[in-house]
Amino acid sequence: MTKSVSKLKHQVKSNKYYLFWGVCTLAVMTGQIYVGAGYRGMAQDVRDLTEIITIQMELEELRSGFDGIIY
Repeated sequence: MTKSVSKLKHQVKSNKYYLFWGVCTLAVMTGQIYVGAGYRGMAQDVRDLTEIITIQMELEELRSGFDGIIY
């Protein structure tokens, strides 16, 4: 009788172990997705800002009568 109680107790412990690590894995994955989405948004903003600066520089060169090639 003690063997079946001991085995049952061990099985409950095992389920809690897997549940704990499953929740930890989901928490880490959620954090990585959140940070990745933020990084993607920031990278797009930097790209847009760089494009605006390039256009502004080209306009200034055209207005000043630049005779060279504009890239």
